[in-house]
Amino acid sequence: MELLWSNKVLAAKDIAKIIKEYVGWEKNTTYTVIKRLIEKGAVIREEPGFQCKAAISKRTVQRTETKVLLDKLFNGSLNTFLVEYLNNQSLKKTEIMELERILSNYKTV
Repeated sequence: MELLWSNKVLAAKDIAKIIKEYVGWEKNTTYTVIKRLIEKGAVIREEPGFQCKAAISKRTVQRTETKVLLDKLFNGSLNTFLVEYLNNQSLKKTEIMELERILSNYKTV
């Protein structure tokens, strides 16, 4: 999906070449994944040349996957996630200030 988000449209054969170089998958494996993404509605196939393009935005996938992660690992609790995450981080002062700014915007909502 990253390839399609950054390139807009790619032929399946080009996707297979790139994936082979960077991930090591054979062409058939890549084509199988593309086929599954088409079946799930995440990728659109266009002719001629088995051109592929993303049918879903990266932001939409991020939102969906974030919700799945929170639901699965933290019973849907953003608070529990944040406490756990922040307890295991070394934040810079600028990062803390940015978080405080973000939270202060929510206080007025």
